Amino acid sequence: MNINKINLDEKFKKFSNHWDPKIIGALNGQHVKLVKFKGSFVWHQHDNEDEMFLVVHGSFTLHFRDSSVELREGEFIIVPHGVEHRPEAAEEVQVLLIEPMSTINTGNVKGTMTVETPEWI
Repeated sequence: MNINKINLDEKFKKFSNHWDPKIIGALNGQHVKLVKFKGSFVWHQHDNEDEMFLVVHGSFTLHFRDSSVELREGEFIIVPHGVEHRPEAAEEVQVLLIEPMSTINTGNVKGTMTVETPEWI
């Protein structure tokens, strides 16, 4: 059995693209992903998947149609399936995501920001 630790700083240094999630692990039908945000993402929802956003470095605002939540380093939020949302970051933020393997980053919206098959790093 080969069980290795994962260093988040080392993994984040492997990529610079924004809104392009990278898979760093898998467990119980879930992917653990890293992503860097800057600017605004698209409004979207995930009809069947909940998502967890954990801020590793920086901060961002998660907008909902009726409110917004500011998230800072060390904070996380779980967005239930079916809830429309849009992440936005004034400065680059580093985020760890935990979500079902079937989750596509833009959910029910397909476009230029859609990543159908995230890269493993």
